[in-house]
Parts: sequence; structure tokens; C-alpha cells
Amino acid sequence: MTAYIQDAVRTPRGKAKADGGLATLKPQQLIAALIESLATGERQAHAPQALILGSVGQVGAQGGNIALVSKLYAQLPDEAGAWTINNYCASGLTAIGQAANMVSAGGAAAVLAGGVEMMSRVPFMADQADFYADADLPQPARYVPVVVAADRLAEREGISREEMDVVTLASQDKAAGAEGTGLVASRIAINGLSRDECARPTTAKALAALSPAFGALAKSYSEALGGLEIDHRHTLAHAPPVADGAGLALITASPNGATRGRIVAYAESGGDPAASLTAGFRAMDLALSRASLTLADMDRIEFMEAFAVTIAKFFRDYEVDQARVNVSGGHLAKGHPMGATGAILLSSLLDALDDADGRYGLVVVAGASGVGAAMVIERLAASQRRTLAS
Repeated sequence: MTAYIQDAVRTPRGKAKADGGLATLKPQQLIAALIESLATGERQAHAPQALILGSVGQVGAQGGNIALVSKLYAQLPDEAGAWTINNYCASGLTAIGQAANMVSAGGAAAVLAGGVEMMSRVPFMADQADFYADADLPQPARYVPVVVAADRLAEREGISREEMDVVTLASQDKAAGAEGTGLVASRIAINGLSRDECARPTTAKALAALSPAFGALAKSYSEALGGLEIDHRHTLAHAPPVADGAGLALITASPNGATRGRIVAYAESGGDPAASLTAGFRAMDLALSRASLTLADMDRIEFMEAFAVTIAKFFRDYEVDQARVNVSGGHLAKGHPMGATGAILLSSLLDALDDADGRYGLVVVAGASGVGAAMVIERLAASQRRTLAS
């Protein structure tokens, strides 16, 4: 694969509430602001030939092909293509992966790709898809909300409440410590919001006092669960807050003096729909294999905290230096704007690699019903940029 990341930027994550810091804006306004931030310096030499956006709730404010709406709002060239994809919570990274495939295959020289989700305007499951209640599917494939699937996975995997408390506290502490540092260099202030406003500093004692939150919801899906009784373990603190936000990358076929990184490998994977949140692990293994690299080679990792069970499972099952993972905090602290997540994590990874003067990085995302994606990138130091551009 030959594809380069000129830059990758993100908005702060706003609370998905009427008084959230981004809630008065439209999704196309978030994307337009990021496009404007990318149209500076040497990046201007790469006129985008397409805009690909991931978005899960494609109704209402995000309906009508939000990529096309954003293209028109941002006044991109008429000739640029624009399309929107829904790959659940992997959508933003999937969009970037498709852009990388496109430029690598010669289908374009430059593509803008990322994702947007305004959950204050388009709530979770707002599309009311028939799939969510389809009783004709085989029982293991029946839709179960990801919050319920997370509890089921925690019980199956033997992930304890204490393990989930530990990773949740670490996420919050690292998010607080990242503010005002290079770890947020590519986060673009918008609408007066300059911080990820979902973060909620806490303590081990406060976490231990919380009760499991999703037992009542599980009762509504008893049939889809095959009558399974679940030992509910996730509290609200173990769940990523719903959020507004967007992320965008400029992917190109060739580098120049401003190029921040190179995409080394990319992988999509499906997984067991009943396990729901495990496909990201398989995508990660595939991407590392395609890159001929290991977790030990990764200087920084952005692993989507799709509920506390996933990051706890990652730390338990893989030999990985935890000090290199989610160094600026993760979704448990900063929130989860579904279709934007993968793009936001790629932007965060580049900042983390810059801050550490690292070389290789990894993004891993997972979504409901067995959706996963992962990407390995190489950060380009200033000397590499000059060599490649010459």
C-alpha cells in the first residue's frame, strides 16, 4: 500500500446534550471547519478529489448523504466525489482505509476522509432500522445493544468489575493530564469549545461506589439474548459518553515536506455477532501481520475503549506496554461520537507519536455485531519528509 497522511485533525468532543459545546452546530459545519484547517501551507497543493465520511445515524441532520452536504457547505470543487458510509463505530477509520485504498490504486491523488457524528441531534439508533428488532434472524445474530453485549462479554471473558475500574480511572487521569500538551496539538477549537467536555475526573472510591447500569435494558432484549441471564458489571463510568465530534484526514498518493505519516497496513474484519466487540482484535492481528510488525514495535497505540471490557481484555490477553496505550486518555473519558471515532483516534495517534518522537503507531476500533478495523502507520520525521519530497 502506498498512501500518505498529509495531516489528520479533529474537533473537541462535545456533550451530546442540548447545552453541549457543539450542539448548536450542524455536522457539515464541523467538517467544514476541519477542511479549512487542512487547507494551509503545503497541504494546499493537494486538491481533494473526493470526500468520504463515516456516519452511523444517517437520518435527520446527518441524512441526505452528509458527505455530499459537507462538500457543498465547504465549497469543495464541484468535480470532487462525496459519499457516506456506515460501518458502525468503525466508520471513521473505514473511510480513511477506503481513501488509502483509492489513492494506492491510482483512483485519486488526494482524498479527504474521516467521520462525523452529532449525537445531540441524531441519537443512538435514531434510524429505527428493522434490523434492531428482526426476530427472523438466527438467535446468535439477533441485534443486542452494545451496552448489553459489553456486559455479556465481560461475563464470558471473566473480566472483573475491579479490572474495569482500573482502566476507567487510568483513562480519566490521562485525559486530564493531556490538556495543554502536544498530545492535543491537532485538536481544533470550534464554537468556543477547546477541550473534550465529556471528561469527568473521578477516584477509585467513587468508581467502586457505582452500581451496574444496564440490567433493565437487557430485559427488553431477553428474546434476542436467548433468555440468557447476565451478571451485569458495567456502570455508567465504564461506558464511553455519547458525544458530538468529527475527525478528518487528508490522504495522498505522494508525500511532500508537510506529510505527517505513511499508512503501512490496514485491515477490516468481521467477528462473532454474539461477542459483538471482539472483531477489533482480529483486525489488529491482521493489520500487524500485513505490516510484518508486532505490538512491541508500536511506539504508541490508540485502542478504542468500546466499554471498559475491551481495553481490560486487551491488557490481559496481549503482551503490550500499557504506558504506550491511549496516552492522552480514551473513550471512557472523552466520549464516543460513533462515526467519527476512528478518524479522531488517528489524529490523536499522530499527536502521540509526535510527542514521543516515535515511529510506528496503531489504531484499533470495534463496533456492534462484530465490526472491527485497524491501521498501522509510520510517522515521518522532518528528515524523512525532506527526503521523500525531494
